[in-house]
Amino acid sequence: MTKPSRHLTGALFACVALATCLIGIHCTGLAADAADQSRCASIKDDQERLQCYDAAGGKSATDAIEHLHEPPLVSLKPASGTNPPTALSVRWELEPETKQGLWALRPHQPTFFLPVRYSNRPNDSPQSPSQPVSTSVPLDNTEAEFQFSLKLKAGENLFGSDVDVWLGYTQQSQWQVYNGDISRPFRETDYQPEVFFSLPTRYDFLGLTGRFINLGLVHQSNGRAEPLSRSWNRVYAQFGFERDGFALLVRPWYRLKEDASFDNNPDIVHYMGHGDVTAIYQRGRQQFSLLARYNDGNGALQGTWSFPIQGRLMGYIKVFNGYGETLIDYNWNQTTIGVGILLMDWL
Repeated sequence: MTKPSRHLTGALFACVALATCLIGIHCTGLAADAADQSRCASIKDDQERLQCYDAAGGKSATDAIEHLHEPPLVSLKPASGTNPPTALSVRWELEPETKQGLWALRPHQPTFFLPVRYSNRPNDSPQSPSQPVSTSVPLDNTEAEFQFSLKLKAGENLFGSDVDVWLGYTQQSQWQVYNGDISRPFRETDYQPEVFFSLPTRYDFLGLTGRFINLGLVHQSNGRAEPLSRSWNRVYAQFGFERDGFALLVRPWYRLKEDASFDNNPDIVHYMGHGDVTAIYQRGRQQFSLLARYNDGNGALQGTWSFPIQGRLMGYIKVFNGYGETLIDYNWNQTTIGVGILLMDWL
């Protein structure tokens, strides 16, 4: 029996991997309604908020009149005399009326597909102090990128308080889909499971309201063999603040030390730092975010813009500059821009 060609094998692998990812992204439809409710919850005007809910459910303006009394999938009806739940409250289920129970999929970080992502400086020969590489791979400047991110609640109102425990999973892939010379491989896939405890708060800080504190443990790795293997483990605290349509997520972390003989990226903190800050601004159905990291003269900035195209279909633009857009590029400085579609945003 003849062996399939290298290009055919690569193409089949890419199709299977993409199908697996699309199935995962399809599953996020179970959580997309909660994300839409979160986005709509921050709109103050009653009529605009109703139109947002209708658009999230795929209804037209005419249909809205006929369905005014249909309850949303996630009840956001405030108690008498109180304000509607905020976007962060819906996303993190901080109030009794936003609780959805255990073991249902919810949005976590953004879920998106970028068929076009351009890098000004592809990392043809990834290196680390403990993993030298003597060869290089001719990478295209343009590739595809996609990410899906989900969480589910595993425990609620623990320790006789409002503490919830969540399990989260985020997967991001870069695909050299236009590079037929090397069989269109997946250049990098990063896997990030985490577990964290969430405590609702309510206090004023610099004009913002502190809404939650998360305490978590997160693992990130690319699942590759040496010398391209990369991984690290962190404990973190995340503080969520908001005011009107603005949210601020502050997340300091501490890297858990590894035995030097097993550490594939001993200098990762030098480039990735000790935490990140994400600012999010929501205006109607548009959302803007800016993520920042900095340490030892190294850092990164990532900006995103999501906007409605038709119904629930959202456009997405992502711009990145600095170190660590992916784990294999933790010590590689580049500028990238990607354009595509968004399934779920930060809020």
